[in-house]
Amino acid sequence: MNREEWLTLVRQQRCIAVIRATEFEQGRRMAAAIAASGLRLIEITWTSDRPSALIASLRAEFPSCVIGAGTLLDVAAVETAVEAGAQFLFSPHTQAELICVATNANVPMIPGALSPTEIVSAWQAGAASVKVFPVQAVGGSAYIHSLQGPLGGIPLIPTGGVTLENAYEFVQAGAIAIGLASELFPKAAMAAGNWAEVTERAQRLLQNLKKT
Repeated sequence: MNREEWLTLVRQQRCIAVIRATEFEQGRRMAAAIAASGLRLIEITWTSDRPSALIASLRAEFPSCVIGAGTLLDVAAVETAVEAGAQFLFSPHTQAELICVATNANVPMIPGALSPTEIVSAWQAGAASVKVFPVQAVGGSAYIHSLQGPLGGIPLIPTGGVTLENAYEFVQAGAIAIGLASELFPKAAMAAGNWAEVTERAQRLLQNLKKT
């Protein structure tokens, strides 16, 4: 998937479910609950239990979803994620070498950045889009809006502080999409195995974003 194909996909979906699973089966159930909602973009963090195996399993089980990897810190992790079948890649930071490795494998890389300098550097290095993280620490949707004048041509995906309630505000402010983790997977629901609640929250998120 090249940059343009990725951008078309995220413009359609507007949101990415970020899964951090302490156990393999938990990760599979989390993904199943998200898939049941109609949300198609699912990121498996590299801090999850057996992330490579989980990505490969989800690719087979949920062919209508697009399964990616996140929290990738080095080249080895990027290469392993690509081998596992990850269809997009997120990192919390910008490192040109990671972007290069991903681009050569024809897998979109979305590096993390925060300041205007970091965002521009990431985009110029070949990022498919740029993850703005942690966005709540620098003003939330107001920060995304303030970037639109000078950097409106760079597709931004804010994470870290996005909620079901404010997700629309971020897209309205100019974000191409948003990423959510704990907001979709409340601790109480996870502890109780209440996967129906996860599905309901994802459906509510999608409904909120339809206003865009």
